[in-house]
Amino acid sequence: MEKVKTIAVNVAAIAVISVALFWGNALYRQYAQFEKGEKGTASGDFPAAVAGYEAAIHMYTPGSSIVPRSAQKLWDLGQMAEANHDTARALVAYRALRSSFYAVASIYSPGQEWIQRCDARIAALVAQQGR
Repeated sequence: MEKVKTIAVNVAAIAVISVALFWGNALYRQYAQFEKGEKGTASGDFPAAVAGYEAAIHMYTPGSSIVPRSAQKLWDLGQMAEANHDTARALVAYRALRSSFYAVASIYSPGQEWIQRCDARIAALVAQQGR
């Protein structure tokens, strides 16, 4: 019986350590992608900025502050593109934001408010293009 207890404790410890390592790696990679987005924004490289922020959201981890910051940055890129009358880039930013949250959905679907906001902006922009 003691041997079974030892094995169970070891398995539990390995599971906890594995989850912690996975979580830590995801958070580190998420932060690295966010920084790529920041560098792209700072240098005026729109595709790099979108790709960095989008990748950060794709590495969704519950409780991470990077996900909402990345979402806001993508939204801001779309808003700036709209202000500059660049509908194509605005659509890229909004679609990237929306699809990022669709991509991380599983049992729980985060970012529903962002998806709804993006759907509204995308519909309005597409309607404007059709005129």
